[in-house]
Amino acid sequence: MFKITPNPPNTPDLKLQKAAQRALDHYLNPATDTVPLFSVTSGISNEILIANSYETVSSVSTLLLHLSDELTGKDRDVALAIHQLNELSVLLIGKLMDRETPV
Repeated sequence: MFKITPNPPNTPDLKLQKAAQRALDHYLNPATDTVPLFSVTSGISNEILIANSYETVSSVSTLLLHLSDELTGKDRDVALAIHQLNELSVLLIGKLMDRETPV
């Protein structure tokens, strides 16, 4: 019988083996000395954390409303549902601000 495909090479492909080992190490042996991309300074006050959280969530709300204006159908419904959940977060953080930072 005639074989259409050639036999595999007798020597292993070192470049392929190294790439496979890197991929396995990445998922099975993650490095523990990685530095986070974003961090929050320790010792920062609760008021600053709450205020920045409120501003961030409010910004997401604005972005979602702007996005929903550009969408139609099911995609618009999904964006508005996310906006509604985000608005709940705005209310919750607002209530926390009122409790933690009274006037």
